[in-house]
Amino acid sequence: MTGNDEIRDLLPTLQADCEKCFGLCCVALPFAASADFAVNKEAGQPCQNLQADFRCGVHNRLRQLGFRGCTVYDCFGAGQKVSQQTFGGRDWRKFPETAKKMFEVLPVMRQLHELLWYLSEALTLQPARLIHGQIRSALEETLRLTDLDADALLKVDAAAHRAKVNELLLKTSELVRDEARSRHKGAPSKQKYGRGADLIGAKLKKADLRCANLRGAYLIAADLREADLRAADLIGADFRDADLSGADLTGSIFLTQAQLNAAKGDARTKLPPSLERPAHWS
Repeated sequence: MTGNDEIRDLLPTLQADCEKCFGLCCVALPFAASADFAVNKEAGQPCQNLQADFRCGVHNRLRQLGFRGCTVYDCFGAGQKVSQQTFGGRDWRKFPETAKKMFEVLPVMRQLHELLWYLSEALTLQPARLIHGQIRSALEETLRLTDLDADALLKVDAAAHRAKVNELLLKTSELVRDEARSRHKGAPSKQKYGRGADLIGAKLKKADLRCANLRGAYLIAADLREADLRAADLIGADFRDADLSGADLTGSIFLTQAQLNAAKGDARTKLPPSLERPAHWS
C-alpha cells in the first residue's frame, strides 16, 4: 500500500510548515532560561515573541537574542497536522476551548511524525529490503494513528508504539552497517562505541566512525572535524555544539535536521541529500 511514490509524497508532510501551523510549539512547550532560551516560559503560555498571525516576531534574530533552542526544534510536520487536520483549521485563539487539548496532542503527534521520518528512510535502504514488508506495515500503522481524532490520540501509548518501531529500526541499522562494512575497505570490524556512549567533548577529529553504532550517543561539544561518519547509526545522538566542520555524513542513517541544527559545521561538511545545511553554519 505504501510504495516509493507514496513515500516521496509523505516526506514533505514530515517537514515543518509554520505557515499552516497555529504557532503550537511557541505555546504548548515549556522552556527555562538557559543557554538555549533567554527567558522562562510555562507550557500553554504563548512565547513573548509570538505575533497575532502565529508567526515569530524575531525569527531572523533568534540566535542573537538568546533563543537558540527555537532554531533547533523540529516538529517533523506535527504542528500543521494538528492545526489543519486534527482540529480542522480551528485555531486556539478563536476557539479557546480547543487550546488545552490541542497543546496536549502536539507532543503525541510529534512522536508519531518522527517515527514516520525514520520508517520512511528505512524503506529507502536496500540492505534492509528483507524486512521492508514489516517496515511498511509499521509505517502504515503509524499513519493510521496520526489520523485519529484528538481524544483517541491522547489515548495512544506512544512509548509502546515507539518501542515496537525501534526494534525494526535497530534491525535496519544492523543490516545497513553490516553491508556497508563489507563494502568499505578498512572500516572498523568491531563497534568502537555503543549505544548511549558518553562522548561529551570527545576529541574525534578525523576519526574513522564508519558503520559505528552511535545511537543515543552524547556528542555534546565533541570535536568531529573531518570525521568519517558514513553508514554510522546516528539515531538520537546529541550533537549540541558538536563541530562537524569537514565531516562526512553521507550515507549516515537516521540523522535528522534538528541534530544538524544543534551542531556546528561549515561548507565542507558533507550531508545526506534529504537534509539542509543550517543557516548558522560558517
